[in-house]
Order: sequence, then structure tokens, then C-alpha cells
Amino acid sequence: MITTLITGLVLGGTYALVAMGLTLQYGISRIMNLAYGEILIFAAFAAFLLFSTLGINPILGLAIVLPVAFFFGYVIYGVMMQPLVTRSSKSGTLEVDSILATFGLLFVIQGAMLVVFGSNYTSYNFLNTGINVLGANVAANRLLAFALAVIIGATLFFVLTRTRWGTTIRAIAVNPNAAPLVGIDVTRTARFAFALGTTLAASGGVMISMYQTFNASMGVVFTMKALVIVIMGGLGNLMGALVAGLLLGVVETLVATYVDPGLTLAATYLIFLGVLLWKPAGLFGKAAGR
Repeated sequence: MITTLITGLVLGGTYALVAMGLTLQYGISRIMNLAYGEILIFAAFAAFLLFSTLGINPILGLAIVLPVAFFFGYVIYGVMMQPLVTRSSKSGTLEVDSILATFGLLFVIQGAMLVVFGSNYTSYNFLNTGINVLGANVAANRLLAFALAVIIGATLFFVLTRTRWGTTIRAIAVNPNAAPLVGIDVTRTARFAFALGTTLAASGGVMISMYQTFNASMGVVFTMKALVIVIMGGLGNLMGALVAGLLLGVVETLVATYVDPGLTLAATYLIFLGVLLWKPAGLFGKAAGR
């Protein structure tokens, strides 16, 4: 049981980090990015290539993958999303337009990965040795992934809650229309937040690649799980994403270990449905009118 719980927390920590990026993108940029999981898988393949061809371990690989992911997100926002944001100032259809645009981007990225990497599952052997934790034998790569998720997530949470830049971000999330009245450049901040969310997706992909097999078609699964976590935690709420991610990771691991691995997705959506029936605004969300 201890091994299962620790494994669940490790998986949940990665889920939480990935969902925090999607929360950041939607909460600040008001863009629902359906290509989010594809970016994660692309980063996983990048980590695999760096390790298998150049001998660069995933920790050092982060220093290469994350700046590239940030640049990609920054460019995508400027080229694809900014025109939608400008048009939506009159039509008010940014969410719908962004869903359609990123749905197309999903297939572009996925198609490119299928051409380059094929459809087979991929993995590599990195720190796949057992470490005793409270009497349980846990793989070192999983513990490392969890530690990295905690460090990155805690740093992001500190920056957003304890710095002036974080205050700016939260001001836009709360009231994007009033933010320009106090001198906040909403467009520039939203673009930066979108790029930062892309970076968090890439970091999650590198961590997942250390201990899971993956293929070019798995991105949609991670997108759906990230969406479930974001909605469960409360739209735009980072603490909610953290708690919901950990909960989802533990539930999936318990079901896979003690019931049937094929029922993990069913358990995920049952938990999701239960939370929404209990608290429609999410665990940490505020009901409309409050």
C-alpha cells in the first residue's frame, strides 16, 4: 500500500505540474489549448533523443527543452492566438475560436511526430533503480520526477503569490478589463503566460519520459487529464490544480494496482463527475455571484 501511495503521489505531482500550466494559459490568456498534450509528448521525445543520441540526461535536457518550449509558445501566441484575441474584442468568442485553432494545431504536431517517430511506444532507461522509502521500493527516476515537479511547482506558486509580476498576473486573471487602467500591458503579459504554460507542459513531458512509455498519439490523453484537473480544482486556481492533480494520481494508481489498469480512465471520470456534482465550481472555485 505504501508503494502504491508513493507511486500515486509521484504521478499526481507530474499531473499537477502539467495542469498548472494549462490553468495559467486559460486563467490569464483565456485560451483553451487543446494541443497542450501534444507539446508534452513532443518534449518527451526530445528528452529521449537527447539521451539516446547525445547522452544528455533528462535533467540537463531540461535546460535545452524548456527554452525551446517557451520560444515555441511565445511564437504560437503571436502568430496564431493574438489575431483571435484581437477579433474576439468585438465578437467575444475567444474560447470557441481558440478551441478550434488549437484543435487544428493538435493534428499538425501529432502528424509531425508520427512521421518522425512512428506510432510505436518509446522509452529509455534512466535511473531505473530501486530506493527504499518508508519500507517501500520506489524507482529513483520516479522520485526524481516528483522532486522536480515539487521544485518547479513551488517556485511558480511563490512567484505568483509573492512577487510584483505575480500580482500583475493575478490581476489580469481576476479582471482583465480593469487591468489596463492601472498600467498593465495585458497583451504582453498574456503572451508571456501562454509561453510559460507551454514551458510547464514541456517540463511535465520530460519528467514523464523518465519513467513511462509514450507514443506520438498519447497527447490527447494528457490534454483530457489536464482539463479534468483544471476543472476539478477550479478554473484558474493553481492550488486547486495541485490538489486535484495529486488526488487524480493516487486514485489512478490505486485502481490500476487493486482493481484493473483498464479502469483508470473510468475512475478518473467518476471522480470528476462526483466533484462537479458536489461542487460545480470545482474544489477551490467560487460559485457565480460570490
